[in-house]
Amino acid sequence: MHIHSIDEMTGIQALERAHDTLPMQPGREERQEFEYIRHGTQCLIANFEVATGEVISPTIGDTRTEADFAAHLEALIRQDPGGEWILITDQLNTHQSEEVVRLITQYCELDDELGIKGKSGILATQASRAQFLSAPTHRIRFVYTPKHCSWLNQIEIWFSILVRRLLKRSSFTSKKDLKTRILRFIDYFNQTMAKPFRWTYRGKPLHA
Repeated sequence: MHIHSIDEMTGIQALERAHDTLPMQPGREERQEFEYIRHGTQCLIANFEVATGEVISPTIGDTRTEADFAAHLEALIRQDPGGEWILITDQLNTHQSEEVVRLITQYCELDDELGIKGKSGILATQASRAQFLSAPTHRIRFVYTPKHCSWLNQIEIWFSILVRRLLKRSSFTSKKDLKTRILRFIDYFNQTMAKPFRWTYRGKPLHA
């Protein structure tokens, strides 16, 4: 069984510092240039594998549309198309779209009558689509976190690690540079830092 926490990190800015950071010296802290050049933004869709703590099959692009999420999801499922998957995510409409319903129907080889979006059947409303996607009888199913409880999704913890370890104090010359360095960081993280998060009441993993 594959258990993955999935979410998007949107609006990641490719900011290039206008001048070099001044290094730390005796009696003086490192000083970072406050002026920067904007090179646009990227959206990261990532999957955190709960059992291993690795970030698997990330997608980085300009948008996060329903089609983007469905394509991202298919790339993940293709790694084991006949396997059992539990996908933990929030209740964003792109996570409960018609394209996702059709994708799950295809890979689970279901013959349910889907109906027409906005009118009838499984596709009628976001609520009906969510009910279908979270059905416990499906080999590939979603578990949706309650509204305003994003902290229940472990990928959010990893996003905070990405911000602290890479994004917060870096300088990127372009969107391509930003994308390349995020992917390199993910490879580095998987090789040297990945491990399952231990859930605690005090939330200690958040400070890893």
